[in-house]
Amino acid sequence: MFKKILVANRGEIALRVICAAKDLGIRTVAVYSEADRYSLHVRFADEAVCIGPAKSALSYLNIPAVISAAEITNVEAIHPGYGFLSENADFAEVCRACEIAFIGPTPELTRMMGLKQQARTAMKEHGVPILPGSEGILTGVEEALEVAAKIGYPVILKASAGGGGRGMRVVRTPEELPNMFNQAQQEAGGAFSCPDLYCEKFIERPRHIEFQLMADHHGNVEIFGERECSVQRRHQKLIEEAPSPVLLPEVRERTVAALKKAFAAIGYRNAGTVEFLMDTDGSLYFIEVNARIQVEHPVTEAITGVDLVKTQIRVAAGEKLPDILGGPITFRGHAIECRINAEHPETFAPSPGRIQALNLPGGIGIRVDTAAYQEGVIPPYYDSLIAKLIAYGQDRNEAIARMQRALGLFVVEGIHTSIPLHQRILADPAFINAEIDTHYIQRFLEKTKKVVFEE
Repeated sequence: MFKKILVANRGEIALRVICAAKDLGIRTVAVYSEADRYSLHVRFADEAVCIGPAKSALSYLNIPAVISAAEITNVEAIHPGYGFLSENADFAEVCRACEIAFIGPTPELTRMMGLKQQARTAMKEHGVPILPGSEGILTGVEEALEVAAKIGYPVILKASAGGGGRGMRVVRTPEELPNMFNQAQQEAGGAFSCPDLYCEKFIERPRHIEFQLMADHHGNVEIFGERECSVQRRHQKLIEEAPSPVLLPEVRERTVAALKKAFAAIGYRNAGTVEFLMDTDGSLYFIEVNARIQVEHPVTEAITGVDLVKTQIRVAAGEKLPDILGGPITFRGHAIECRINAEHPETFAPSPGRIQALNLPGGIGIRVDTAAYQEGVIPPYYDSLIAKLIAYGQDRNEAIARMQRALGLFVVEGIHTSIPLHQRILADPAFINAEIDTHYIQRFLEKTKKVVFEE
């Protein structure tokens, strides 16, 4: 087991990794920007190193600075959390060259999964269902027109190296495809320094389902069930839950078997999340792999009882998954996570600033992952997430009731937060009845604005 690891991140995920390391008796090193000097992850780590000014490019994304901090503190491993350098294959490669264990997939697999078309091809080869689409990167508009004509409109153009909805365009007619192609290519080139696009069939009003996996260095692959992530705005998730309230058992079993086979075949290591779209018939289609721990991993921990971050660390240290888990994974109850963001609940404008008062909810079935504290400052330079509120219940109804109770007890003063929005969603009959898809938020906001206007 490692004796000391560096956490190459900030905020709640940095604290989460530090807690897991403490449980394992591992010393931790925090890195921080000048804006995060008084952050909790700096306070609770055993050591801390300032790696640069506030801007991410000069601190948390500064590979030489992170590696220098690791070398001067003599760590054996680096945990990247999520975001920042977590899916940067070059960073993982530098760690390897410096003989520092990277707590995540290998550089080769991270690079493969980061190029969506390559990941799509790999999954298809091993029996994971994919949407009809182009066989590889599109060579230009003419090939895109040919593929679209073959699979039928609507289609979606996607950036091969993309994420967060950038470099994506839905095309409904042949006439609009050339312009959409150029727009998507320019956006992809600007956002990812890679203009490559591929094309696939577009599903109207899909659900977003993802499966949590973990693989060790000995060929063992485990799937920790699925999460429903359909409640999202502009491709950014707001609420996640586990398990999905609509996934049929036979589809789950078939998908788990295919994923185990596929990820064992490609030699995957450590944590990963496989994302799917579900159509109205309940069929799943692969879209991408996130080669890291996810923001929403706590809902999976709640229903399995497995600490995924501790498991990541133990797997990276060479332990076998059967020894870590001690038996088959068992699933109990239902869990929901609300992402509490520092933003206006109606306009979604960012709301950085000082937290003047803070009350975190508690009670049976409630967990809060946060690095926020009273008089702490939410800086304007980073992601707006300030807390993750997780509610667990024996079934979905109890999880919803506990989440409603916890949201009412969650007090943050001095900045705007998304708590009022979550309260409205949790009271919406459509959400309560699990009548959700990736366009749910758009319909919900249109409906609630109309109600406010009429009142």
